[in-house]
Amino acid sequence: MTGDHQTLALVLFSVFIAVTLAITSWVSRSRHGSAEEFYAGGRLFSPMENGFAIAGDYMSAASFLGISGLIALFGYDGMLYSVGFLVAWLVVLLLVAELVRNCGRFTLADVLAARMRERPVRIAAGTSSVTVSVLYLVAQMVGAGSLVALLLGGTSEAARAWTVIGVGALMVIYVSWGGMRATTWIQIVKAVLLMAGAITLTVLVLLRFHGDIGLLLTSAAERSGHGASFLGPGLRYGGDWTARLDFVSLGLALVLGTAGLPHILSRFYTVPTAKAARRSVVWSIGLIGGFYLMTIVLGFGAAALVGSDAVRASNAAGNTAVPLLALDLGGGAGSTGGAVLFAVVAAVAFATILAVVAGITLASSAAVAHDLYASMRRAPGRKRHSEVAVARVAAALVGALAIGLGLLARDLNVAFLVGLAFAVAASANLPVLLYSLFWRRFTTRGAVWSVYGGLVPAVLLVVFSPVVSGSPGALFPGVDFHLFPLENPGIVSVPLGFLAGWLGTATSPEPPDEQRHAETEVRALTGAGAV
Repeated sequence: MTGDHQTLALVLFSVFIAVTLAITSWVSRSRHGSAEEFYAGGRLFSPMENGFAIAGDYMSAASFLGISGLIALFGYDGMLYSVGFLVAWLVVLLLVAELVRNCGRFTLADVLAARMRERPVRIAAGTSSVTVSVLYLVAQMVGAGSLVALLLGGTSEAARAWTVIGVGALMVIYVSWGGMRATTWIQIVKAVLLMAGAITLTVLVLLRFHGDIGLLLTSAAERSGHGASFLGPGLRYGGDWTARLDFVSLGLALVLGTAGLPHILSRFYTVPTAKAARRSVVWSIGLIGGFYLMTIVLGFGAAALVGSDAVRASNAAGNTAVPLLALDLGGGAGSTGGAVLFAVVAAVAFATILAVVAGITLASSAAVAHDLYASMRRAPGRKRHSEVAVARVAAALVGALAIGLGLLARDLNVAFLVGLAFAVAASANLPVLLYSLFWRRFTTRGAVWSVYGGLVPAVLLVVFSPVVSGSPGALFPGVDFHLFPLENPGIVSVPLGFLAGWLGTATSPEPPDEQRHAETEVRALTGAGAV
């Protein structure tokens, strides 16, 4: 990249960072010492504001960089991510949003604790939430490193590492100083910027092909090096039975995982009522649906204009397809238009990463403080204020862990990494959530078994999969200890989570608490007694 690219992009990076820090500083001056202020922003956001914030939280680096890159490299098969991420919101809207808002207070564990013994379910749900959040954070760190590596010409591993460290430090500052209110406004600003950037690029791609989608797809197929097979299924998930099962496994994880993501569930508590939570999801579906349709155009546009080989040469996982597309649409390398558009897109992508990591870090620190710490401490005094202090420390620890793993996984595709996080969320969080909301006989043992019965197999299957060892693109390519043939564990771990919940309930010595279930059911469906 030229000096113009670097200077302009770095200036825009700096402007966004300055604006978000100003928001954080402004919010930190208001009262946020209570747990409700820190975790839920005082529940003062409107459905439209929260809908934009949910969209900003959900449209991550995986969406903007990873999905477009996968489509540019694998065509039709890459679109599975766009479809899966979007369809998942129907599960959230129909089964989760309103009921979770009525039953809980700050975290997933609040929903479970409404009808179960509090300590064991909080420890289990808190552990699961932190695991999912760290996996999701790693993807954002990898995206940040890829972006800056492209900006600096891909020659400086040190710069890439320092970028990951810098993003981690910023997310800790956002969460520690501003809590949910600052995080929400950062996500709203980011959602507006991301939608504007995506619309601009989509319009430019369509203008380049005179609005002819057929011409766009034909050109993409020609430059991909795969011909007509680029536009059909099977390029990435075709061939042998293993690849086809991976396809099903990934689809299952994407569609079911959203409803179990801690940072998405926590957003439903920032509005005053369950009706507002449902309307928030409707707003977010509109924004997210439009965005994912645009990622399809951007992915095929990158294949047609930049070429799959050029995208792969810049970043083997395809994470830099959209910035390269912006460079081409602006006039090419060395042109003023190319430099400006590249810098703007790079800055928007960087803003995307910062906003998403702030939301995930807040959710994971809330799980540590509100669930794990509050369950383990003995003295009940001054619970709320001590929780907030612990949450700030937890944000720093989670940030440090995510930085370390982000440096280790820097060569993997960000959308693929998020697929793993979705698989763990779908395996550990969704079964226990649905059982708690809809199964009258569900018990505390069933809840604990359901969480661990999905979480442990999902993590172990990832560890012993080709993602970690035994393949050229693995975390440890020089060794081979993989035993599980699939890259995504969802097809095995999600049913295990449901099975473990049923088995734990069936073998539980304690009878289900009919009265507490009835109270929870009334509260979930009517909102009576909701916080």
